[in-house]
Amino acid sequence: MNNLLAGVLPQEGGLEATDSGKYNLAIGLLALMTLVGVGAGIHSLYAGHEHTFGVSRGVPWGSLIAAYVFFVVTSTGLCIVSSVGHVFGFENFNPIAKRAVFMSIATIVAGFLVIAFEIENSWRMPIANVIGANVTSNIWWMGTLYGAYLLFMVIEFVMLQMNNHKVAMSFGLAGLLTGVVAHSNLGAVFGLLNGREFWHGPYMPIYFIASAAMSGCVAIIFFSYLAYKANGWKMSDKMKFAMESVAKMGALMMAVIIFFTSWKMITGITGHPPGKFAAMNALLTGDYALNFWMGEVALGMVIPFVIILAVRGKNMPALFAASVAGMIGIYFMRYDLVIVGQLVPQYHGMGLVDYPELLTYSPSMHENLIVLGGVGFCGLLFLIGEKMFRGHLSEDH
Repeated sequence: MNNLLAGVLPQEGGLEATDSGKYNLAIGLLALMTLVGVGAGIHSLYAGHEHTFGVSRGVPWGSLIAAYVFFVVTSTGLCIVSSVGHVFGFENFNPIAKRAVFMSIATIVAGFLVIAFEIENSWRMPIANVIGANVTSNIWWMGTLYGAYLLFMVIEFVMLQMNNHKVAMSFGLAGLLTGVVAHSNLGAVFGLLNGREFWHGPYMPIYFIASAAMSGCVAIIFFSYLAYKANGWKMSDKMKFAMESVAKMGALMMAVIIFFTSWKMITGITGHPPGKFAAMNALLTGDYALNFWMGEVALGMVIPFVIILAVRGKNMPALFAASVAGMIGIYFMRYDLVIVGQLVPQYHGMGLVDYPELLTYSPSMHENLIVLGGVGFCGLLFLIGEKMFRGHLSEDH
Protein backbone atom coordinates (compact mmCIF):
# COMPACT_ATOMS: atom_id res chain seq x y z
CA MET A 1 0.00 0.00 0.00
CA ASN A 2 2.83 2.41 0.72
CA ASN A 3 3.42 3.09 -2.95
CA LEU A 4 -0.11 2.63 -4.21
CA LEU A 5 -0.26 6.14 -5.59
CA ALA A 6 3.37 6.29 -6.61
CA GLY A 7 3.49 7.69 -10.09
CA VAL A 8 0.14 9.33 -9.53
CA LEU A 9 0.90 12.23 -7.23
CA PRO A 10 3.93 14.52 -7.52
CA GLN A 11 6.78 13.58 -5.30
CA GLU A 12 8.90 15.93 -3.21
CA GLY A 13 10.73 18.29 -5.52
CA GLY A 14 8.07 18.06 -8.23
CA LEU A 15 9.34 14.88 -9.90
CA GLU A 16 6.87 12.31 -11.22
CA ALA A 17 7.46 8.71 -10.20
CA THR A 18 7.75 6.19 -12.98
CA ASP A 19 6.39 3.05 -11.32
CA SER A 20 2.61 3.17 -11.54
CA GLY A 21 1.96 -0.57 -11.52
CA LYS A 22 0.25 -0.68 -8.13
CA TYR A 23 -1.84 2.35 -9.02
CA ASN A 24 -2.97 0.69 -12.25
CA LEU A 25 -3.77 -2.49 -10.33
CA ALA A 26 -5.89 -0.53 -7.85
CA ILE A 27 -7.65 1.28 -10.70
CA GLY A 28 -8.29 -2.05 -12.42
CA LEU A 29 -9.76 -3.69 -9.31
CA LEU A 30 -12.01 -0.73 -8.54
CA ALA A 31 -13.11 -0.50 -12.17
CA LEU A 32 -13.91 -4.22 -12.10
CA MET A 33 -16.01 -3.76 -8.96
CA THR A 34 -17.84 -0.91 -10.68
CA LEU A 35 -18.49 -2.92 -13.84
CA VAL A 36 -19.74 -5.93 -11.88
CA GLY A 37 -22.08 -3.69 -9.90
CA VAL A 38 -23.36 -1.95 -13.03
CA GLY A 39 -23.81 -5.33 -14.72
CA ALA A 40 -25.85 -6.62 -11.77
CA GLY A 41 -27.93 -3.44 -11.85
CA ILE A 42 -28.64 -3.69 -15.57
CA HIS A 43 -29.60 -7.35 -15.18
CA SER A 44 -31.97 -6.45 -12.34
CA LEU A 45 -33.67 -3.88 -14.59
CA TYR A 46 -34.02 -6.50 -17.32
CA ALA A 47 -35.11 -9.44 -15.12
CA GLY A 48 -37.20 -7.38 -12.72
CA HIS A 49 -36.63 -6.27 -9.14
CA GLU A 50 -39.08 -8.82 -7.81
CA HIS A 51 -36.83 -11.61 -9.11
CA THR A 52 -33.41 -10.17 -8.27
CA PHE A 53 -33.87 -8.04 -5.13
CA GLY A 54 -34.68 -9.13 -1.61
CA VAL A 55 -37.30 -6.41 -1.13
CA SER A 56 -41.01 -7.16 -0.83
CA ARG A 57 -44.33 -5.38 -0.58
CA GLY A 58 -43.87 -5.15 3.18
CA VAL A 59 -40.20 -4.06 3.01
CA PRO A 60 -39.96 -2.08 -0.25
CA TRP A 61 -36.69 -0.28 0.58
CA GLY A 62 -33.57 -2.42 0.82
CA SER A 63 -29.81 -2.10 1.04
CA LEU A 64 -29.64 0.11 -2.05
CA ILE A 65 -31.60 2.82 -0.26
CA ALA A 66 -29.30 2.38 2.75
CA ALA A 67 -26.21 2.73 0.53
CA TYR A 68 -27.71 5.77 -1.20
CA VAL A 69 -28.34 7.41 2.17
CA PHE A 70 -24.79 6.54 3.25
CA PHE A 71 -23.26 8.21 0.18
CA VAL A 72 -25.38 11.37 0.19
CA VAL A 73 -24.99 11.83 3.95
CA THR A 74 -21.22 11.58 3.51
CA SER A 75 -21.34 14.02 0.58
CA THR A 76 -23.26 16.62 2.58
CA GLY A 77 -20.88 16.15 5.49
CA LEU A 78 -17.83 16.69 3.28
CA CYS A 79 -19.45 19.87 1.97
CA ILE A 80 -20.00 21.08 5.53
CA VAL A 81 -16.39 20.34 6.49
CA SER A 82 -14.97 22.04 3.38
CA SER A 83 -17.11 25.14 3.93
CA VAL A 84 -15.73 25.64 7.44
CA GLY A 85 -12.43 26.70 5.85
CA HIS A 86 -12.90 28.57 2.60
CA VAL A 87 -16.49 29.77 3.17
CA PHE A 88 -16.47 30.72 6.85
CA GLY A 89 -12.78 31.60 7.07
CA PHE A 90 -11.41 29.11 9.61
CA GLU A 91 -7.96 28.86 8.06
CA ASN A 92 -6.90 25.71 9.90
CA PHE A 93 -9.49 23.82 7.77
CA ASN A 94 -8.14 25.12 4.44
CA PRO A 95 -5.61 22.32 3.72
CA ILE A 96 -8.40 19.72 3.44
CA ALA A 97 -10.87 21.93 1.55
CA LYS A 98 -10.18 20.94 -2.07
CA ARG A 99 -10.09 17.23 -1.42
CA ALA A 100 -13.26 17.53 0.65
CA VAL A 101 -15.06 19.35 -2.18
CA PHE A 102 -13.92 16.79 -4.75
CA MET A 103 -14.93 13.84 -2.58
CA SER A 104 -18.31 15.42 -1.89
CA ILE A 105 -18.86 15.28 -5.66
CA ALA A 106 -17.51 11.72 -5.91
CA THR A 107 -19.68 10.38 -3.08
CA ILE A 108 -22.94 11.90 -4.31
CA VAL A 109 -22.28 10.63 -7.85
CA ALA A 110 -21.70 7.16 -6.37
CA GLY A 111 -24.99 7.54 -4.52
CA PHE A 112 -26.76 8.46 -7.76
CA LEU A 113 -25.29 5.35 -9.40
CA VAL A 114 -26.73 3.13 -6.68
CA ILE A 115 -30.17 4.76 -6.58
CA ALA A 116 -30.42 4.58 -10.37
CA PHE A 117 -30.69 0.80 -10.16
CA GLU A 118 -33.06 0.90 -7.19
CA ILE A 119 -35.57 2.92 -9.26
CA GLU A 120 -36.95 0.42 -11.75
CA ASN A 121 -37.55 3.05 -14.44
CA SER A 122 -34.67 5.35 -13.55
CA TRP A 123 -34.36 6.79 -17.06
CA ARG A 124 -37.76 8.44 -16.61
CA MET A 125 -36.74 10.34 -13.50
CA PRO A 126 -35.03 13.40 -15.08
CA ILE A 127 -37.96 13.94 -17.44
CA ALA A 128 -40.64 13.33 -14.83
CA ASN A 129 -38.81 15.62 -12.42
CA VAL A 130 -39.50 18.51 -14.82
CA ILE A 131 -42.80 17.76 -16.53
CA GLY A 132 -44.33 15.98 -13.54
CA ALA A 133 -43.09 18.27 -10.78
CA ASN A 134 -44.92 17.71 -7.50
CA VAL A 135 -43.94 20.38 -5.00
CA THR A 136 -45.83 18.57 -2.24
CA SER A 137 -43.52 15.53 -2.54
CA ASN A 138 -40.42 15.32 -0.35
CA ILE A 139 -38.87 12.85 -2.79
CA TRP A 140 -39.35 15.32 -5.67
CA TRP A 141 -37.63 18.00 -3.62
CA MET A 142 -34.85 15.54 -2.77
CA GLY A 143 -34.02 14.93 -6.44
CA THR A 144 -34.30 18.60 -7.36
CA LEU A 145 -32.23 19.92 -4.48
CA TYR A 146 -29.50 17.29 -4.77
CA GLY A 147 -29.25 18.03 -8.51
CA ALA A 148 -28.74 21.74 -7.76
CA TYR A 149 -26.30 20.86 -4.96
CA LEU A 150 -24.18 18.76 -7.32
CA LEU A 151 -24.09 21.60 -9.86
CA PHE A 152 -22.96 24.11 -7.24
CA MET A 153 -20.24 21.80 -5.93
CA VAL A 154 -18.86 21.13 -9.41
CA ILE A 155 -18.68 24.87 -10.14
CA GLU A 156 -17.05 25.48 -6.77
CA PHE A 157 -14.39 22.86 -7.47
CA VAL A 158 -13.70 24.30 -10.93
CA MET A 159 -13.30 27.78 -9.41
CA LEU A 160 -10.90 26.40 -6.80
CA GLN A 161 -8.82 24.83 -9.57
CA MET A 162 -8.71 28.25 -11.27
CA ASN A 163 -7.72 29.88 -7.95
CA ASN A 164 -10.80 32.10 -8.18
CA HIS A 165 -11.52 31.89 -4.49
CA LYS A 166 -14.09 34.68 -4.38
CA VAL A 167 -16.41 32.94 -6.86
CA ALA A 168 -15.61 29.56 -5.30
CA MET A 169 -16.68 30.89 -1.90
CA SER A 170 -20.01 32.09 -3.34
CA PHE A 171 -20.79 28.76 -4.95
CA GLY A 172 -19.50 26.95 -1.88
CA LEU A 173 -22.00 28.86 0.24
CA ALA A 174 -24.75 28.09 -2.30
CA GLY A 175 -23.77 24.42 -2.26
CA LEU A 176 -23.72 24.35 1.53
CA LEU A 177 -27.15 25.93 1.90
CA THR A 178 -28.65 23.75 -0.83
CA GLY A 179 -27.02 20.64 0.61
CA VAL A 180 -28.28 21.33 4.13
CA VAL A 181 -31.81 21.95 2.86
CA ALA A 182 -31.65 18.84 0.65
CA HIS A 183 -30.34 16.74 3.49
CA SER A 184 -32.87 17.94 6.03
CA ASN A 185 -35.50 17.20 3.39
CA LEU A 186 -34.07 13.65 3.11
CA GLY A 187 -34.60 13.34 6.85
CA ALA A 188 -38.17 14.55 6.33
CA VAL A 189 -38.72 11.75 3.79
CA PHE A 190 -38.43 9.42 6.79
CA GLY A 191 -39.68 11.68 9.58
CA LEU A 192 -42.98 12.61 7.93
CA LEU A 193 -44.11 9.01 7.37
CA ASN A 194 -46.84 8.68 9.98
CA GLY A 195 -47.29 4.99 9.19
CA ARG A 196 -43.71 4.15 10.22
CA GLU A 197 -43.48 4.88 13.93
CA PHE A 198 -39.77 4.07 14.14
CA TRP A 199 -39.02 6.98 11.78
CA HIS A 200 -41.80 9.41 12.50
CA GLY A 201 -40.93 12.57 14.39
CA PRO A 202 -39.55 16.10 13.98
CA TYR A 203 -36.05 15.18 15.15
CA MET A 204 -35.17 13.20 12.01
CA PRO A 205 -34.10 16.16 9.77
CA ILE A 206 -31.93 17.52 12.61
CA TYR A 207 -30.42 14.08 13.20
CA PHE A 208 -29.56 13.79 9.50
CA ILE A 209 -27.67 17.11 9.50
CA ALA A 210 -25.70 16.26 12.67
CA SER A 211 -24.85 12.78 11.39
CA ALA A 212 -23.79 14.29 8.05
CA ALA A 213 -21.27 16.55 9.79
CA MET A 214 -19.91 13.52 11.69
CA SER A 215 -19.71 11.48 8.49
CA GLY A 216 -17.89 14.27 6.65
CA CYS A 217 -15.23 14.54 9.36
CA VAL A 218 -14.66 10.78 9.38
CA ALA A 219 -14.53 10.60 5.57
CA ILE A 220 -12.03 13.42 5.00
CA ILE A 221 -9.67 11.94 7.62
CA PHE A 222 -9.96 8.57 5.88
CA PHE A 223 -9.30 9.85 2.34
CA SER A 224 -6.60 12.38 3.29
CA TYR A 225 -4.59 9.93 5.36
CA LEU A 226 -4.89 7.26 2.66
CA ALA A 227 -3.63 9.66 -0.02
CA TYR A 228 -0.62 10.75 2.04
CA LYS A 229 0.34 7.36 3.43
CA ALA A 230 -0.07 5.47 0.18
CA ASN A 231 2.09 7.99 -1.66
CA GLY A 232 4.79 8.09 0.99
CA TRP A 233 4.36 11.77 1.74
CA LYS A 234 4.95 13.37 5.12
CA MET A 235 2.21 15.68 6.30
CA SER A 236 3.14 19.29 6.89
CA ASP A 237 2.38 20.91 10.23
CA LYS A 238 -0.53 22.80 8.66
CA MET A 239 -2.05 19.59 7.34
CA LYS A 240 -1.62 17.85 10.69
CA PHE A 241 -3.31 20.76 12.42
CA ALA A 242 -6.14 20.60 9.90
CA MET A 243 -6.61 16.88 10.58
CA GLU A 244 -6.53 17.56 14.32
CA SER A 245 -9.21 20.25 13.95
CA VAL A 246 -11.41 18.00 11.81
CA ALA A 247 -11.01 15.14 14.31
CA LYS A 248 -12.11 17.35 17.21
CA MET A 249 -15.10 18.56 15.22
CA GLY A 250 -15.91 14.93 14.45
CA ALA A 251 -15.70 14.00 18.14
CA LEU A 252 -18.15 16.78 18.96
CA MET A 253 -20.58 15.50 16.33
CA MET A 254 -20.18 11.94 17.67
CA ALA A 255 -21.18 13.19 21.11
CA VAL A 256 -24.28 14.79 19.56
CA ILE A 257 -25.19 11.54 17.75
CA ILE A 258 -24.67 9.54 20.97
CA PHE A 259 -27.14 11.94 22.59
CA PHE A 260 -29.67 11.51 19.76
CA THR A 261 -29.31 7.72 19.75
CA SER A 262 -29.71 7.44 23.51
CA TRP A 263 -32.95 9.40 23.52
CA LYS A 264 -34.25 7.54 20.48
CA MET A 265 -33.82 4.30 22.41
CA ILE A 266 -35.35 5.71 25.60
CA THR A 267 -38.44 7.08 23.85
CA GLY A 268 -38.75 3.86 21.88
CA ILE A 269 -39.08 1.61 24.91
CA THR A 270 -40.61 3.86 27.58
CA GLY A 271 -44.30 3.09 27.89
CA HIS A 272 -44.07 0.35 25.24
CA PRO A 273 -45.28 2.56 22.36
CA PRO A 274 -47.05 0.31 19.80
CA GLY A 275 -44.99 -0.43 16.71
CA LYS A 276 -41.90 1.47 17.78
CA PHE A 277 -41.25 -0.80 20.77
CA ALA A 278 -41.02 -3.87 18.53
CA ALA A 279 -38.48 -2.15 16.26
CA MET A 280 -36.41 -1.08 19.27
CA ASN A 281 -36.38 -4.63 20.58
CA ALA A 282 -35.11 -5.85 17.21
CA LEU A 283 -32.17 -3.44 17.61
CA LEU A 284 -31.48 -3.93 21.29
CA THR A 285 -31.93 -7.68 21.75
CA GLY A 286 -33.24 -9.10 18.47
CA ASP A 287 -31.88 -10.02 15.07
CA TYR A 288 -30.29 -6.59 14.56
CA ALA A 289 -28.62 -6.37 17.98
CA LEU A 290 -25.18 -7.19 16.56
CA ASN A 291 -25.62 -4.50 13.91
CA PHE A 292 -26.64 -2.00 16.55
CA TRP A 293 -24.23 -2.68 19.41
CA MET A 294 -21.13 -3.62 17.40
CA GLY A 295 -21.81 -1.61 14.25
CA GLU A 296 -23.63 1.57 15.23
CA VAL A 297 -22.58 2.00 18.84
CA ALA A 298 -19.07 0.51 19.02
CA LEU A 299 -17.63 1.14 15.54
CA GLY A 300 -19.73 4.15 14.61
CA MET A 301 -19.54 6.20 17.79
CA VAL A 302 -17.77 4.93 20.90
CA ILE A 303 -14.48 3.60 19.48
CA PRO A 304 -13.77 6.63 17.21
CA PHE A 305 -14.81 9.03 19.99
CA VAL A 306 -12.53 7.38 22.56
CA ILE A 307 -9.58 7.20 20.13
CA ILE A 308 -9.85 10.88 19.17
CA LEU A 309 -10.04 11.97 22.79
CA ALA A 310 -7.20 9.64 23.83
CA VAL A 311 -4.75 11.03 21.26
CA ARG A 312 -6.22 14.57 21.33
CA GLY A 313 -6.45 14.40 17.55
CA LYS A 314 -2.67 14.45 17.14
CA ASN A 315 -1.77 10.86 16.25
CA MET A 316 -2.41 10.37 12.54
CA PRO A 317 -2.39 6.53 12.44
CA ALA A 318 -4.81 6.48 15.37
CA LEU A 319 -7.07 8.98 13.60
CA PHE A 320 -7.04 6.80 10.50
CA ALA A 321 -8.00 3.75 12.59
CA ALA A 322 -10.84 5.80 14.09
CA SER A 323 -11.97 6.86 10.61
CA VAL A 324 -12.01 3.26 9.32
CA ALA A 325 -14.11 2.16 12.30
CA GLY A 326 -16.33 5.20 11.81
CA MET A 327 -16.93 4.58 8.10
CA ILE A 328 -17.97 0.97 8.78
CA GLY A 329 -20.15 1.93 11.73
CA ILE A 330 -21.86 4.75 9.83
CA TYR A 331 -22.92 2.32 7.11
CA PHE A 332 -24.53 0.14 9.78
CA MET A 333 -26.33 3.25 11.06
CA ARG A 334 -27.84 3.89 7.63
CA TYR A 335 -28.69 0.22 7.06
CA ASP A 336 -30.42 -0.20 10.42
CA LEU A 337 -32.30 3.07 10.04
CA VAL A 338 -33.71 2.11 6.64
CA ILE A 339 -34.41 -1.59 7.23
CA VAL A 340 -35.57 -1.75 10.86
CA GLY A 341 -38.00 1.10 10.25
CA GLN A 342 -39.93 -1.12 7.84
CA LEU A 343 -39.98 -4.38 9.78
CA VAL A 344 -43.03 -3.59 11.88
CA PRO A 345 -46.12 -4.47 9.79
CA GLN A 346 -49.16 -2.23 9.72
CA TYR A 347 -51.22 -4.96 11.44
CA HIS A 348 -48.72 -5.34 14.30
CA GLY A 349 -50.37 -6.02 17.65
CA MET A 350 -53.73 -7.02 16.18
CA GLY A 351 -53.21 -10.72 16.98
CA LEU A 352 -53.87 -11.89 13.42
CA VAL A 353 -53.34 -15.62 12.91
CA ASP A 354 -50.44 -16.78 10.73
CA TYR A 355 -49.02 -13.27 10.30
CA PRO A 356 -45.52 -12.50 11.59
CA GLU A 357 -44.96 -10.00 14.36
CA LEU A 358 -42.01 -8.62 12.39
CA LEU A 359 -41.27 -8.76 8.69
CA THR A 360 -37.91 -10.00 7.40
CA TYR A 361 -35.42 -8.79 4.82
CA SER A 362 -32.10 -10.08 3.51
CA PRO A 363 -30.19 -8.32 0.71
CA SER A 364 -29.87 -10.37 -2.46
CA MET A 365 -26.68 -11.04 -4.39
CA HIS A 366 -27.70 -8.39 -6.95
CA GLU A 367 -28.18 -5.79 -4.23
CA ASN A 368 -24.84 -6.61 -2.61
CA LEU A 369 -23.04 -6.40 -5.95
CA ILE A 370 -24.61 -3.03 -6.76
CA VAL A 371 -23.58 -1.67 -3.35
CA LEU A 372 -20.02 -2.94 -3.90
CA GLY A 373 -20.14 -1.34 -7.34
CA GLY A 374 -21.00 1.99 -5.73
CA VAL A 375 -18.11 1.63 -3.28
CA GLY A 376 -15.76 0.70 -6.13
CA PHE A 377 -16.93 3.68 -8.20
CA CYS A 378 -16.34 6.06 -5.30
CA GLY A 379 -12.83 4.65 -4.80
CA LEU A 380 -12.18 4.86 -8.53
CA LEU A 381 -13.13 8.54 -8.57
CA PHE A 382 -10.89 9.12 -5.56
CA LEU A 383 -7.81 7.66 -7.28
CA ILE A 384 -8.55 9.36 -10.59
CA GLY A 385 -9.01 12.67 -8.77
CA GLU A 386 -5.68 12.32 -6.98
CA LYS A 387 -3.96 11.81 -10.34
CA MET A 388 -5.83 14.37 -12.45
CA PHE A 389 -5.54 17.14 -9.86
CA ARG A 390 -2.02 16.24 -8.74
CA GLY A 391 -2.97 15.38 -5.18
CA HIS A 392 -4.94 18.62 -4.77
CA LEU A 393 -1.74 20.63 -4.61
CA SER A 394 -3.32 23.77 -3.25
CA GLU A 395 -2.82 21.92 -0.01
CA ASP A 396 0.51 22.33 1.76
CA HIS A 397 2.40 19.03 1.44
